[in-house]
Amino acid sequence: MVEKARRAKVEESRPDADPAWEILARDESDDPPRYVGTVRAEDAEAAHEEATRLFCWYAHEVWVCPAGEIRRFSAEAVENGDLSEADLSVPESGTEGRTHEL
Repeated sequence: MVEKARRAKVEESRPDADPAWEILARDESDDPPRYVGTVRAEDAEAAHEEATRLFCWYAHEVWVCPAGEIRRFSAEAVENGDLSEADLSVPESGTEGRTHEL
């Protein structure tokens, strides 16, 4: 059976004092960026410093992205909730051709 993934926006609160930063890095200039982890820091510079110590000692490039600006969409939100068609990010009646097999 082939079925489209149905996802809905996940509302998360992050009550911590320091904001979270998502970290991406690449080891060589022609490598694609890869996700390496999350750090908590007051600003982008502090997040870069922390990420370098934890994940990116030898990375050619490092990206720090405010986690609060990243929007998450999850199939679990659809499976666990009573969502209407209007709540879905990709309605079942959508024309997206890509599918995955369950």
